[in-house]
Amino acid sequence: MSKEIQAIRGMNDCLPQETPVWQYLEQQLRSIVASYGYEEIRFPIVEMTELFKRSIGEVTDIVEKEMYTFADRNGDSLTLRPEGTAVCVRAANQNGLLYNQEQRLWYMGPMFRHERPQKGRYRQFHQFGLEVFGMQGPDIDAEVIVLTARLWQKLGLTPFVKLELNSLGSNAARAAYRDLLVAYLEQHKELLDEDSQRRLYSNPLRVLDSKNPAMAEMLANAPQLLDHLDEESAAHLTGLKQRLTAAGISFEINPRLVRGLDYYNRTVFEWVTTNLGSQGTVCAGGRYDGLVEQLGGKATPAVGFAMGMERLVLLLQSLDLVPAVSNNADLYLMPLGEAAELAAVSIAEQLRNILPGKRIVLHCGGGNLKKQLKRADKSGAEIGLLLGDTELAAGQLTLKWLRAEKPQTTVDIADLATVLLQS
Repeated sequence: MSKEIQAIRGMNDCLPQETPVWQYLEQQLRSIVASYGYEEIRFPIVEMTELFKRSIGEVTDIVEKEMYTFADRNGDSLTLRPEGTAVCVRAANQNGLLYNQEQRLWYMGPMFRHERPQKGRYRQFHQFGLEVFGMQGPDIDAEVIVLTARLWQKLGLTPFVKLELNSLGSNAARAAYRDLLVAYLEQHKELLDEDSQRRLYSNPLRVLDSKNPAMAEMLANAPQLLDHLDEESAAHLTGLKQRLTAAGISFEINPRLVRGLDYYNRTVFEWVTTNLGSQGTVCAGGRYDGLVEQLGGKATPAVGFAMGMERLVLLLQSLDLVPAVSNNADLYLMPLGEAAELAAVSIAEQLRNILPGKRIVLHCGGGNLKKQLKRADKSGAEIGLLLGDTELAAGQLTLKWLRAEKPQTTVDIADLATVLLQS
């Protein structure tokens, strides 16, 4: 016997008993963004590798360690998308959606990163993302954050998540701050772990994001970017805070929040939870005003976020916040007799026409009444519909209640909807 083929590590199946929670989350997400006037965009899973090198940054962990990259038959370097923002920018710019226009877009789908699989972090994972183009004020930053707050409220997650906020300033202010930070870190080089030493000159702001407890005190005393913001970025942050406060959204300023991607400027934010262990970030985003131009388009202000759907599913399940959804059949049709079996598919379609929205399962595979009743019971259906040759000739069905003590009844097929509504 040949060896059984298994799924790739970190790429998981979603089984029928798990899909209801995904469907519930997807429905809530679609409902929320529609209420704010956002439109869906869909784009390929595979992109040119250069897209991510130019946008995310060549010295980030994603590009250096985590991307699934391969050469196709033409010798082009292709990559399974590790995130959605750069792809959304490419798609919107290529299709003429950006220049002198405002766009509110959203997307949902799988992303890929070669990481060590653990709870809430997988090699194929799913993100919901939202990107806004053409608006530069703090009002749109506030909108995307308020939108997420409304989602948490709708899902029942508001008590379990916290908003952290920071500003990375302009590119010029951040470059000046970078020099200050490097000088400070050089004075404490002996305390830096291997990753931080590697990032010291290539991406020093990421050192601030280190979770190494041995570095915590030293990093707490490091110069803060908030103290070196340019005037416009400081005013932008103030405007954002005022709008969030007016909307009743609580937040904390986290001066060490820098995000792991090179394209951010000014506003950055994360929604975090303590209910998922070390994988505590459930939504993250910010402003990236230079990315469109960096990828070949006209200068366009932009802001957005992404949320990991696996983490939200885990959070909803751990807090028992998923409404009960039944996959049980409503009606189970059992054909008994040769003529009934021949007519069963057509009869089942008639029933679906007169009973829209009902889950009607047709018994297939033959068998006597006892076998069919056993299958009907396993389906979870409330009612079994017996279709014998005699009933078929009369245009009738026999209703057999499978979960209640009610008498068996024979009714005309045309009257079935009325009978069920009255019962």
